[in-house]
Amino acid sequence: MAGEGAITRIWRPGWPCVPDDVLSVVRRGRGDPSFQRDLDGTVWRVTTTPEGVATLRIRARPEFGEVILDAWGAGAEWALAGGPALLGEGDDVSGFAPSDPRVAAAWRRNPHWRVTRTGAVLEALVAAVIEQKVTGQEAWHGWRQLLERYGTPAPGPAGERGMRALPDAATLARVPSWEWLRCRIDSKRSATIVRAARVAPSLERTLEDSAEEADRRLRSLPGVGAWTSAEIRQRAHGHADAVSFGDYHVAAHVGYALTGEPFDDRQLADLLEPERPHRYRIQHVVTTRMPGRPRRGPRMAPRTHLPG
Repeated sequence: MAGEGAITRIWRPGWPCVPDDVLSVVRRGRGDPSFQRDLDGTVWRVTTTPEGVATLRIRARPEFGEVILDAWGAGAEWALAGGPALLGEGDDVSGFAPSDPRVAAAWRRNPHWRVTRTGAVLEALVAAVIEQKVTGQEAWHGWRQLLERYGTPAPGPAGERGMRALPDAATLARVPSWEWLRCRIDSKRSATIVRAARVAPSLERTLEDSAEEADRRLRSLPGVGAWTSAEIRQRAHGHADAVSFGDYHVAAHVGYALTGEPFDDRQLADLLEPERPHRYRIQHVVTTRMPGRPRRGPRMAPRTHLPG
């Protein structure tokens, strides 16, 4: 049923797992070549694993309390082994009790979201660096162009759907400077990605570290600050306490949703301090389920001085 060349795993989570809800944080815009969602909720994800490229198809069958994972490619076994963690198996919500009653109510309406752990640090880093200090539209264009120009075609039926994986570390390190610009990724961001690609094995080893040590080691790389480290750890490491300090929208959204006034990072830190070790969970619940400040005026326009 999975298709020729696929291997399959049936996983029975201990809660009503909704794969698309959990994995929405790893999707980089509607045109993301590495992520697709079918109308029936089936999720397709293509990733570069330590064993090679893998396609993972994820289908929930809530009537049976199970999730079916089909995988293709050299990294198929690695992808299947990490499938439950990808869908939040390691995320412990047992002690989550938001102090704000509105956040608690929003959580009670859907208590089944979990923090993903992709286990792909370089992948999360590249996406986060591309998103540094640019509009979402520009970042998603850069991600899409990078994968379409240098990415690996997806194994299995995802290849026929035009899906592609992020280039491996060796390929990223060799991308010429002018090609980064054609992807509308400026020299500062591309230099950070190239540096990261050259030490990729060291970055992947941060998966074995504590949250504090992983943060320290990631931020030791020039070009990776507090925001970028948090964005990486929210996805690759499954850290439920990694707050996106320095984000253009998060502090303002959380502040407005809970107090009627936009916050800065200091106010956000004070508000979230009692919520450890679930501060990112609070961030996610508020920014995805509660309205922030109404937007007035035109959106920030993407820059036009780069080629492509």
